[in-house]
Amino acid sequence: MFKILTLNKISKIGIETLSSKYSVSDNEENPDGILLRSYKMHDMELPSSLKAVARCGAGVNNIPLEKCAEKGIVVFNTPGANANAVKELVLTALLISSRKIIDSCIWAKSLASTQGVAAAVEKGKSQFAGPEISGKTLGVIGLGAIGVLAANAAASLGMKVIGYDPYLSVNSALSINSEIKYTTDLDEIFKNSDYITIHVPLTNDTKEMICKESLSKTKKGVRIINLARGELVNNTDIKAALADGSVSCYVTDFPNEEVVGCEGIITLPHLGASTPEAEDNCAVMACAEMMDYLENGNITNSVNYPDCSLPNTGKTKICINHKNMPNIVGSVTSILGENNINIDNMLNKSKKDFAYTLISVDSKPDESICSKLKEIDGIINIRII
Repeated sequence: MFKILTLNKISKIGIETLSSKYSVSDNEENPDGILLRSYKMHDMELPSSLKAVARCGAGVNNIPLEKCAEKGIVVFNTPGANANAVKELVLTALLISSRKIIDSCIWAKSLASTQGVAAAVEKGKSQFAGPEISGKTLGVIGLGAIGVLAANAAASLGMKVIGYDPYLSVNSALSINSEIKYTTDLDEIFKNSDYITIHVPLTNDTKEMICKESLSKTKKGVRIINLARGELVNNTDIKAALADGSVSCYVTDFPNEEVVGCEGIITLPHLGASTPEAEDNCAVMACAEMMDYLENGNITNSVNYPDCSLPNTGKTKICINHKNMPNIVGSVTSILGENNINIDNMLNKSKKDFAYTLISVDSKPDESICSKLKEIDGIINIRII
């Protein structure tokens, strides 16, 4: 029986995809796996039994990735599972940043006790006028699953779209509308866009990518949408740009003390993936990744270990989490050969400082062989499936 600890409320539809081999609750002791959404794990003591963590969503900044990797704990996320939900919110953000819809609704509500509401509406509606998005240029920074969907949807609404992504994948390239202009020059986005939407992960390279320097290159009156990560935008600089008219509106899905209530900033309460469909999709995907790893040793969509999958062709699989160092694989195969363990199939992949090796063998190695394997310098842990 595999034990799964939930640190947030996880979609019932996702949990139900786990087989009868799994026990799932929010108080499991010695769990084999953890399912979570936004729970912050950085101060959590990681159980020695823990083998995998699956994040029902794309962002993993709430998980101590390096610490997990050092302990041989594979961390999964669910890229693309919430992409449609975020795409729809991008379209909403485009419209509310242009047409002053939120302000107009608040104003109209304030007329509840006014005599002659219809006349007041006709007199006051001009203060909420705003441009149409059709024919305007949208710059999309990041053409992953969400960026591609947002770009294609904007193009279908009559917008001119420029997409930027220096690491464009083959799948994204094949999925993107042929009318969308692709660039590897970020300045082209800043120079030509009436609207900019950001869809990149938060890294040292992308932190505060929207700042005084980049804002100095934008078209006057640009509208900026950030549904990715709050730290991608320098709040002080965006407020200064709003004050001098360089930026007309900033929509962020990440409210904090710096931006809530500021003129020209629309703060959404982290609604990007807050749809029942997205929560179901993320949970189903996370559970599938967890099951395939715990039961078959296969890794798909890991953020701290390489993706690695091997068919179940032999009687047993040896799953090895180890450092990305020379001679480890050779040492493993030597020990297996010396003990007459025949290798049916094998796959080794690495990701930065860590690596993963899957070996399909014809007979199950006994505890003494496993002990010898664990003594190899650089090996973190070994599972026999």
